[in-house]
Amino acid sequence: MRLKSLLFVIIISVLMIKTTLVASSADLDIAINNGRVIDPESQFDGIAHVGIKNGRIVSLSNQPLDANVVVDATAQVVAPGFIDIHTHTPTPFATERAVLDGITTQLDTEAGAYPVSAYGELIEAKPRIHFGASVGHYATRLKVIDGLDQPYFFHRGKSITMDARAWEQIATPEQIKEIEQLLEAGLKEGGIGIGVLLDYMTDAISKPELEMIFRLAARYDAPVFTHVRRGLPGDPAGLEEILDLAVKTQTPVFICHITHNAMGGITEWLAKIDEARSQGARVATETLSYLAGGTSISADVFRKRDWRSIFDIDYSDVQWVATGEWLTEQRWNYYSENQPGGSVNHHYVKEAWLQTALQWPDMMISTDALPAFSEQQLTNPNIAGTYSRVLGRYVREQGILSLSDALARMSLKQAQWLESIAPEFAQKGRVQVGKDADLVIFDPNTVAANAEYGAPYLPPTGIHWVLVNGQIVVRQGNLVPEVFPGNRLGVSRARD
Repeated sequence: MRLKSLLFVIIISVLMIKTTLVASSADLDIAINNGRVIDPESQFDGIAHVGIKNGRIVSLSNQPLDANVVVDATAQVVAPGFIDIHTHTPTPFATERAVLDGITTQLDTEAGAYPVSAYGELIEAKPRIHFGASVGHYATRLKVIDGLDQPYFFHRGKSITMDARAWEQIATPEQIKEIEQLLEAGLKEGGIGIGVLLDYMTDAISKPELEMIFRLAARYDAPVFTHVRRGLPGDPAGLEEILDLAVKTQTPVFICHITHNAMGGITEWLAKIDEARSQGARVATETLSYLAGGTSISADVFRKRDWRSIFDIDYSDVQWVATGEWLTEQRWNYYSENQPGGSVNHHYVKEAWLQTALQWPDMMISTDALPAFSEQQLTNPNIAGTYSRVLGRYVREQGILSLSDALARMSLKQAQWLESIAPEFAQKGRVQVGKDADLVIFDPNTVAANAEYGAPYLPPTGIHWVLVNGQIVVRQGNLVPEVFPGNRLGVSRARD
């Protein structure tokens, strides 16, 4: 078996160097020469020259190529563009920060949107990168129970209404049916899956409603993306609830930011996922590279629980996101009463938990970035430094991951998990002939995140070039003005 795998890698590597789809290099739009090409799927890792035409990789050569534009990637890595499978910030400012960190695709899957077409309205006309969303279960609840239209988490710069009845009230059978109809409409509209904020509706989502969601998702083979209910530190009950449904219904399930939920129980949680997968469940999960959690000060985890005991922190470990202010009990109470929709960063995640998560073979890495609108409005640093932080800290400095493994966790694994749902993802996450030219070029010896809490938008060091759809959007570390090659991504589903 190992021999077969080795032969496969060798064959693929040879094919990569020999294959071309154009008559001559003069036909190319862009050539990337002399770079260390890493394709995490084939495990190819070597010096090669990449030819691009009409948004696709059309040539991988052992000889330098000529083209209309030639990029010299000497001493740099050429890798698939990073796929952020979990974010919350479809704004022009945020996508600028994201692409400087090598992100070529951004998806809001945990919260999602309803209608799905409303997501990304701020960047629709000028998308620097690809974007898309799941169907937002919370948004359908707000519509059915409160009569509110809140299409996505931070619609038009305003945070969602956290004091609506939908966050607290158990739905009636009639309301569950209405919610189901809206969710189905969202799936038919192209939603990547269904996003379910269980931990924000701890008491509101009943067993019948949750089972309805899974039955509906199973009918469309659509994944359920969920922030599981959280109990005592490390308690896997919320995870087990979802895994049981995944096994019973054979619905694909994505567990959001597992490190932040499992905490000290991360090893047990991953073992439970492995067990569910052994029973045929299609379960995936992710971790973040920064060590704080970010959410609304009105979230259930704060309002209904002894959060200081759960997280083993105090008020002084919490920042008010908008200003970076470290809180006291008095200031916490003030913001809770006067700005209940505002966000906080609570610093509780341990480095050891993250290192454990990163080493799980199929772990993905995402940002879970909070909305970013301008330099003046602070948020967490996730949008600007997630992937460069992995490459600098956990690959080069600590050796937790190999470079190829890290790239797989930031691109390929997302693409592979999504491609059975949305076939266009089969074109992403690879550096192969015929695949989309969504690429990042970086210096492995210098790449590092500069964004931190209090200075969340500092661009990284060492990410020099980014291409989206075969167009250069970052040149020598700087944004290229007025280039917007991104596309809305979704799932084409047959209508009744």
